[in-house]
Amino acid sequence: MTQTPQWQSIIEQQKQLPYYQKLITEIEQRKAQGIAVFPEENAIFNAFEYADLQDIKVVILGQDPYHGTGSDNSGETVPQAHGLAFSVQGNIKSPPSLANIYKELATDIEGFISPKHGNLTAWAKQGVLLLNTVLTVEQANANAHAKLGWEIFTDEIIKQLNQENSGCVFILWGAHAKKKGRNIDIVKHQVLAGPHPSPLSAYRGFFGCQHFSKANAWLALHNKEIINWHLS
Repeated sequence: MTQTPQWQSIIEQQKQLPYYQKLITEIEQRKAQGIAVFPEENAIFNAFEYADLQDIKVVILGQDPYHGTGSDNSGETVPQAHGLAFSVQGNIKSPPSLANIYKELATDIEGFISPKHGNLTAWAKQGVLLLNTVLTVEQANANAHAKLGWEIFTDEIIKQLNQENSGCVFILWGAHAKKKGRNIDIVKHQVLAGPHPSPLSAYRGFFGCQHFSKANAWLALHNKEIINWHLS
């Protein structure tokens, strides 16, 4: 797939900058050492393929991609991560954080039933940007690519959304995501912040946050089509 036009322009601009070239060089060197990097290269920018900058209605900000593997629909072993924050591909079992997201949805959105899969592409197609603060990771090594340069890239993405989008909802879960929200215009956009849905922190205020219904309420108030959070 190809990134939508506005995103493609922004991504191409970033690729020309020294920090990005240094980042990619470092990742390629690690791959050359036999280290498995997730998601697969063609899925790193998957989040930008479904709705362009102006069409984003909700941003859900995660930390870094899942670092595990699972079996896809054909039984092959594949990375859990496929470029959408919190989402997993194929018939891979929902990781604990996503399972907790489903639990919150079940209490927040009337009629929500947890699906048997963890693929959130249906949200992305409606204008939900499922963005991690870091876009790659190493197998079985969480946060392995933190501070390599991806944070600069995602800072730019959030800056562009803040400036160029007409108004959207930023959902920030966890300390990493909250730091990203410091420069968001809270007059123009809605910012919803809370604990990460990880089992380590979900009971500190993630459960009961009602971020999904609150996001839809804000969208409706601003004459934007609400998100259908149900997943079949």
